[in-house]
Amino acid sequence: MTEKISVIEFEAKVLEKEEIVIRVRASFSAKVSDYNYDRKAAKNQTITGFLTERIKPALNGYGVVIVGGDYTTPHSRTKLGRLRKSYEK
Repeated sequence: MTEKISVIEFEAKVLEKEEIVIRVRASFSAKVSDYNYDRKAAKNQTITGFLTERIKPALNGYGVVIVGGDYTTPHSRTKLGRLRKSYEK
């Protein structure tokens, strides 16, 4: 059985591993599956692929938003490398 963690812990783990800011649309007390990846997602992967493969399966149906470096929601075809660079500005 997969360990469950809080939404806040999940967001923090994604930020630490992926260097990407996400916000899960759930109450703070909601529990989701742990984020257990050893490696960062490839920089040439799109946001859509990243969400589909790594994020959404852990969220038990909760919504999620990616936050870009300019505090907007980047286009779904944006590559993760470009998204990560947006935080450097």
